[in-house]
Amino acid sequence: MNHSDTAPPQSFMRSLLRFLRDLVVILLVAFTISFLLKTFLVRSFYIPSGSMQHTLEVNDRILVNQLVPDLVGVQRGDVVVFRDPGGWLNLPSSASTPRPGPVEQVMQTLGLAADTSTDYVVKRVIGVGGDRVTCCDASGRMSVNGVPLDEPYAVIPDGRTAVSDIEFDVTVPEGSVWVMGDNRYSSMDSRYHQDEPGKGCVSEDEIVGRAVVVNWPFSRIAWRDNYADTFTGVAEAAAHDDED
Repeated sequence: MNHSDTAPPQSFMRSLLRFLRDLVVILLVAFTISFLLKTFLVRSFYIPSGSMQHTLEVNDRILVNQLVPDLVGVQRGDVVVFRDPGGWLNLPSSASTPRPGPVEQVMQTLGLAADTSTDYVVKRVIGVGGDRVTCCDASGRMSVNGVPLDEPYAVIPDGRTAVSDIEFDVTVPEGSVWVMGDNRYSSMDSRYHQDEPGKGCVSEDEIVGRAVVVNWPFSRIAWRDNYADTFTGVAEAAAHDDED
């Protein structure tokens, strides 16, 4: 038998085996990197309700920076994801959280798919530790450390002028935050949990991270702003109060 008759098939098999080996290595490296990113840096979440409209819409997917708050401090105006302190996730009947199949569960574990579990809440930080948050003044605005806020992200129903249907006056404990949904009349947030152990405030230890971008659907891809200008003067007012 001529050796040239068997060489091509053997060469092909060796090439195929090298290709498969390289493919497995590439996939393992990709999955490892994705898992490490999900564990330490970036994580994806699914938005099941309209409590953060129109900053976040139902069915949005968001990427969350998990360096907040452990390495990068949480700031007023940040949109944060945190673990449900207990009883916060009373989703409306219209909210539909998709149930992941086995493949999607694996992809969620690896960080390749958005987390669709019902263990997390997303809201905007209004006050940080030491802040006094009050609502509402004669113009229907909320104030932090005596500084009234003009909130371009807040959604209120037609015919209403106040940014909250509940009045409150709270001082945020150190290491905690006061959070509210942008869709003010359709958000079960800090205002509605003041009779619970945390007095409506969320411990920073429960924060998973800060939402930085909507990455799905394509038509809504955009960075999320923390509206720093809205809180201009708030920190200075807090420092002045401490001096007094």
